[in-house]
Amino acid sequence: MTSPTLGTFGVFGLFQQWKRLTPAHLRDIEALGYGTIWAGGSLPAELDWVESILEPTKTLKVATGIVNIWSAAAGPVAESFHRIEAAHPGRFLLGIGAGHPELIAEYRKPYDALTDYLAKLDEYGVPKDQRVVAALGPQVLKLAARRSVGALPYLTTPQHTAQARTSVGPDALIAPEHKVVLNTDAAQARAIGREALATYLKGTNYVNNWKRLGFNDSDVAAPGSNALIDALVAYGSTDAIAARLKEHLTAGATHVSVQVLTGPDKLIPSLTELAGPLGLI
Repeated sequence: MTSPTLGTFGVFGLFQQWKRLTPAHLRDIEALGYGTIWAGGSLPAELDWVESILEPTKTLKVATGIVNIWSAAAGPVAESFHRIEAAHPGRFLLGIGAGHPELIAEYRKPYDALTDYLAKLDEYGVPKDQRVVAALGPQVLKLAARRSVGALPYLTTPQHTAQARTSVGPDALIAPEHKVVLNTDAAQARAIGREALATYLKGTNYVNNWKRLGFNDSDVAAPGSNALIDALVAYGSTDAIAARLKEHLTAGATHVSVQVLTGPDKLIPSLTELAGPLGLI
């Protein structure tokens, strides 16, 4: 990997709604060896909350997953970026994306909109190697590789990771998210997975991507087939979950963000159980 950014975010990170993380959580996550917090949601332009994650920790990185280009203007986002970078050099990665077309009244072709937004970030001095783009399809993946440090694919499979690596070339960051349920009961784990995926089954961008991966209409129809759930949600023993996550690395991922489908009270115990099989401790 050619960019210094790529080696600094760790092999595994945590994809999490940032408001659920206390300073104690953050210090525990850092101590367990997870390199980056990927803050989920459609995030505002003012990113002052990022400092609240960085300040209690020493090495933990933060990446936005994502700042929505429709609702967060590039100028204020750049101001937030430069303030954070000045206070915590090298610990913040700006993740941007086009979000869900069903929720955006002014939605237009994502490729064009992302291209325009990235041009504005250039204008405001946000470095290419400190921003990442949420990308699924081959054209946006290539755009991400050209105009940022790489791609943040969400709700994908190791098969998609392999295809993404082909699209972006050898040097770009690929940081897929993958959901996990620490439960060896398949029926229970799938029920948890289906609840988490219910909203996304209505999203054309995700549905279209799953179809590109070979899933059919019956797979992607609510509540999702067992085959779809099993592909998108890793469950079983911690060794089985770790093996599934590592498939992304074998397929070409640089970094994998783990989203644990559990309540806040079980987050740290779950991450602790996974840390050993993932090779973090």
